[in-house]
Amino acid sequence: MNIAVLGLGLIGGSLLRGLAALKVHQVLGFDADPAIRALARDAAARLPAASRWQVAGTVRDAAADADLVVLAVPLPALDSVLDALVSSGFRGLITDVTSVKGPVREAVARRLERAANPVAGYVGGHPMAGREKSGFGNSDPALFTGAAWVLCLDDPVSLDDWLTVAELVTQLGARVVPSTTPEHDRAVAAISHVPHLVASAMAANAADDLLALTLAAGSFRDGTRVAASRPDLVAAMCSGNADAVRDSLRALRERLDEVELALESRDSLKKIRDWAQEGHAARMAWPPDPGRPQEVPVQPETLLRLGRAGGWITMVAPDRRTVTGFLPVRSA
Repeated sequence: MNIAVLGLGLIGGSLLRGLAALKVHQVLGFDADPAIRALARDAAARLPAASRWQVAGTVRDAAADADLVVLAVPLPALDSVLDALVSSGFRGLITDVTSVKGPVREAVARRLERAANPVAGYVGGHPMAGREKSGFGNSDPALFTGAAWVLCLDDPVSLDDWLTVAELVTQLGARVVPSTTPEHDRAVAAISHVPHLVASAMAANAADDLLALTLAAGSFRDGTRVAASRPDLVAAMCSGNADAVRDSLRALRERLDEVELALESRDSLKKIRDWAQEGHAARMAWPPDPGRPQEVPVQPETLLRLGRAGGWITMVAPDRRTVTGFLPVRSA
């Protein structure tokens, strides 16, 4: 395929590098920042010819001959990039790597409804491979190796389009997790978006305590790592998933309220130990044993059941009738 990556930050840049390293796709990138485009061109020039990518000067040029366009821009920039893509006459397949799926699906749908030449289709995606350091300079072609990569299989997503993107993702070494848009947004609120907010709150809570900062070690470092993420990125993903983030914050506050009450108890030692047991057991069971590979028929509900059970896909069969799936083995 001819693939265009629009947006060359950490994820888009890593995707550009990873796809080019496969040497089986023609890859072209674009970024709105001329300095980033120059950086990407310089990086490509230092590679062997077979592993290089091209960098376009406009969205139109990037998408001109593309079969697949990957949207890798922050959520606030999505509308303008989509407008440029649709107005360019692009008619191929679109996917994205945005950390919240609902607003992206709605934005794409609005434009496809009024497009004179509708694109082939859209498959929402989200690789769980972010880092606290962003930008093309921190991109890594191996970033997605072993990472979970959600691909949304909502109606009316074409199963054939979904498999096309799934094949590409598995070529990068990632594990495809089938999901729906609402299920994805609920899940990432709990394991990504709220942890960013909690990390920021913890870091700010200790910011003026010089003694605490001197004593800070592993717990503070690990618990606040993602507070180093750019605030504008944190704001974009959390505001874009506001309902699910609020629900997850509410559930977290309830748990914290429970331990606050336990601290006031005469039997605080036992109550706190009991309170901490559930979290301890959950963390000790993560990540789960992947179990053995199994052949899974390519049917939307079967694939979604696999994802809901915590499973993933590592390969699409050449005939596209089955995929190789793994279902985690959970301890009793």
